[in-house]
Amino acid sequence: MIKVSADVSCAADLLKQDEIVAIPTETVYGLAGNVFSEKAIKSIFEIKKRPFFNPLIVHIKSIDYLDEITVDVPENARKLASKFWPGPLTMVLKKKDVIPDLVTAGKDTVGVRMPDHPVALALLKSLDFPLAAPSANPFGCISPTKAQHVADYFKEDLKMVLDGGVCQRGIESTIVGFQDGKTIIYRYGSISVEDIEAVVGEVFFITKNDTAPDAPGMLSKHYAPKTSTYLTDNVKELIASFPDKKIGVLLLKDDTEIDKTTARILLSEKGDLVEAAKNLYESLHLLDKMELDVIIAQKMPDVGLGKSINDRLERATKK
Repeated sequence: MIKVSADVSCAADLLKQDEIVAIPTETVYGLAGNVFSEKAIKSIFEIKKRPFFNPLIVHIKSIDYLDEITVDVPENARKLASKFWPGPLTMVLKKKDVIPDLVTAGKDTVGVRMPDHPVALALLKSLDFPLAAPSANPFGCISPTKAQHVADYFKEDLKMVLDGGVCQRGIESTIVGFQDGKTIIYRYGSISVEDIEAVVGEVFFITKNDTAPDAPGMLSKHYAPKTSTYLTDNVKELIASFPDKKIGVLLLKDDTEIDKTTARILLSEKGDLVEAAKNLYESLHLLDKMELDVIIAQKMPDVGLGKSINDRLERATKK
C-alpha cells in the first residue's frame, strides 16, 4: 500500500536505497530517483511505462550545483538561472560524463532545473545526489498536481508519495536549450515566452519531436484524459455537433452564451491565465472522472501562459 506522508526524512531514506518516491514541485508532482542509480532510473521508466528515448529532467539543490553536472554553460543560461531559479525553468545543457546516458536518452545534453518548492528543496538538500524526476503519471496521462492524483495512479507501484500540498504553478516547467548562439524553446511551460525574451532577447521554437526529443513534453500526444477531448475556439458550435451526448466543458471564464451541459468547469472566474494554468490539470482530472462522452476545452488567448495551456490541450485532445 502506498504511503502518503510529508515526512522528508522518510523520503530521503527510500531514495538512498534506490527506491522511487513521488515528490512535490511548484509545477507538478514528479517520480523521483537517484540520478546516479541505474536501478532507480530504470524503475522510473518502468513504473511510468515511459519510452527510453524520452529523456528525464534532473533536479538540483542549488545554482552552484549546475557546474557539477554540466559543461560549457552559455551566458544566456547563466542569465536565465539567475532570474528564474529556483523556479519552473528547465535548461538543456551539455552534460558531464557523471550523468548517465540512460537519463538523457543517449544524448550529450541534460535537462536541469532547481525547483521552487520548500519540500522539494529540503529533500534535495538532505541528499548528496540530484534527482531525476519526470511527472508522476503513467506515460501520456494527465499530470498530477496533488498527492492524491499520484496515489490514484500508482496504488501498488510506489512505496511513498511525499505530500507537499497542491502544486502552485500547475503545469510543467518551460524548457529551453541553446544551439549556435540561439535560445530555443523546447516546451512551453509555467514561465511565459515573453518573460524568457525579456532576459535573453529573441527565442526560437522546436517544440515537437516524436522520435528523438531533446527534452520531455515534445511528443505530439501527451497529457491526455481517457475521455475523448476536443479543443476549439467555438465551444457553442462544437457542443451542437454532439447531440444526446454527456458533455463536459472546460472554459477560461463564464460564458452565458454557452448552453448548460452535463459538467462545466471554469479555469478562472477572473479570466486570469496564471490561475487558469494552476487549475488546468485538476480540472481535467475532475472531468475525466465524470463518465462523460466528450470533454470540450475552450482555446485560450494566445498570449502569456495562454500559449502554454493551449500547448497542453493540443497534445491532450483530438485534432
